[in-house]
Amino acid sequence: MSQNGESPRERGHRGRDRRPTAIYSAIVGLVFVAIIIVAAINTVQTDDSGVIGADEEGDLPLAQFAVPSLKSGAGGDANIAQDDCEVSRIPCPEDEVRIPACEVEVEGAIRVCDLFDRPLVLSFWFTRGGECEAQQDAFEAVYRRRGDKVNFLAINVRDGRDEVARLAQERGWTHPIGLDSDGALSNLYRVGGCPTLLYAYPGGILRDTAIGELSEAEIGAQVDRLVAESRRRAATVR
Repeated sequence: MSQNGESPRERGHRGRDRRPTAIYSAIVGLVFVAIIIVAAINTVQTDDSGVIGADEEGDLPLAQFAVPSLKSGAGGDANIAQDDCEVSRIPCPEDEVRIPACEVEVEGAIRVCDLFDRPLVLSFWFTRGGECEAQQDAFEAVYRRRGDKVNFLAINVRDGRDEVARLAQERGWTHPIGLDSDGALSNLYRVGGCPTLLYAYPGGILRDTAIGELSEAEIGAQVDRLVAESRRRAATVR
């Protein structure tokens, strides 16, 4: 017997009883770490935090960009260079090789400035977590009903072209889709979550942003408000 009254056999049993608890605690810890890692991977990496315009006041013009269109088969990265580096509220990138996004037409590319003639809805999405595919289904439904009054553009971030094309075909998406293969555009717009929707007045002036899944009815209501407010803005200018 030991001094505390336990025999060696009893101490052995007690030690074995502790081991399952210790193993369980270790497994729980590893699972928690894995969840943190997956969450980090599933978030678009940005150089800044928060969606552009979320904490801004006054009229905020959308940064210009051009992206390869999924339908055209064009490749390459998004062009995010701005037309006027001196007055732009969003600085131009240091890469001087890039031609400003709205100074030249590139075959197979979608230029956001060409969509400024009407109210505009942008949807940033990716497949790494969340319910972005379902959100794009709702985006597509609203596009089919209101695409004659509003411009719609979805931006896929960092997914492969083949994967995006497969999803578009399987889910019957007909709305325009641009490819942000290196994430430069999502960084420029400070997109950190999926899905992210941006609503802009004609002329490319940001009205509102929304992060998280919305229903078809909710997106439709936002689009209707955007159209109505765009008409009021146009009337005041006249």
